[in-house]
Parts: sequence; structure tokens; C-alpha cells
Amino acid sequence: MPDIGLFLIASALLAIAPGPDIVYVLTRSITQGRRAGFAAAFGFATGVIFHTALAVLGIAALIRSSEFAFSLVRYAGAAYLIYLGVRTLMSQGAMQVGSGNTSISLWSVYKQSVIGNALNPKVTLFFLSFLPQFINVNAGHVELQMVSLGVLFMLQTVLIFGAIAFFSGSIGDRLRSNPSIANRLNIFAGIVFIALGVRVAWPTS
Repeated sequence: MPDIGLFLIASALLAIAPGPDIVYVLTRSITQGRRAGFAAAFGFATGVIFHTALAVLGIAALIRSSEFAFSLVRYAGAAYLIYLGVRTLMSQGAMQVGSGNTSISLWSVYKQSVIGNALNPKVTLFFLSFLPQFINVNAGHVELQMVSLGVLFMLQTVLIFGAIAFFSGSIGDRLRSNPSIANRLNIFAGIVFIALGVRVAWPTS
């Protein structure tokens, strides 16, 4: 079975790490209210289905065809996670919550979030790198393991983004008044991403 505890910690850090998705949820919540923020949260969570499906189909096909190829993907994913962690640590840009977004329907907010997440190649690449790190190939049922992780990630995204939408006013005020909060999140997330990459790349006996 996958390491569920470590996966939940890592995916939670990914969800709260400063990025366009969390900024969009904050912006919609602050400018249009909590319902719009909830719509955005559910939209981003729905987009996870697309990335999980791509990861399941691609990684499962590799495992069936070549265990060596799967190992290459895992090590390439480890290298990407380390690279992403370094880039995150080096990033000094604080989150900017805009105030000029026009109001749109909740359905439009939801659709924008789904499409924006599904069409983001960086998210696809991250999932292809992220999910295999928690798969136990020897346990079998790789597809089921990856689907389970994808569902957990989706549920956690709803909970975290939903909380952000609910507390958007105070969160937005704190981020604007103290940009160092976002930088601390970057540092924490960067360290975890590097640690995940090293965990895979480091030889075990």
C-alpha cells in the first residue's frame, strides 16, 4: 500500500504553496464572496481527475511494458521534484491578491477553475512525478493505488481550498499586510519537495 501519511502531508503542502490556483480562490472569495470561492475550490479539485487519469494511464502502461522504464520515470520524477523544490526556495515573489476581477456566475467560476487546472501542463508534469513516488509496485494493483491517491488529493484540495474560501477575508488581509507568510510557505514546501526527490533517488539497502 502507498505511504498515505507522507502523501497527505506532501499533498497538503502542495495545496497551500503559493500559486495561481490559491490566488484565484482567494480573489474570487474576496471579490465575490464565499460561494464563488467554494465554486473555484470545487473546480480545481475536479481538474485533479484529469491529471490523475493521465498519470494512471501513463505510469500503468510503463509498468506493464518495462520495469526499467518505470524506474527511469521515478528517477526523472525525483530529479524534477528536487528541481521544483530548489526553484520554490529561490522564489521571492509574494502572493498578489488582485481586487479588480469582475463578478461572474458561479458556474463560470467553476468552469474557469476546471479548465485552468486541466490545461496546465505543469500540473500534469507534477502529477506524473509526484504520484509514482508513493506507489508500492510489489503490492500490485498499481492503477487502484494511483486512483486512490488521486481521490485523496482531490478531497484534500476541496477541504483546504474550501477553508481558504471560508476564511478568505482574514487570509487575504494577512497576505497583503505580511507577504513574508507566502515566502515561509515557499521555503517549507521547497524543503519537502527536495526531501521527496532525495527519498527516491537515494539508494536503499
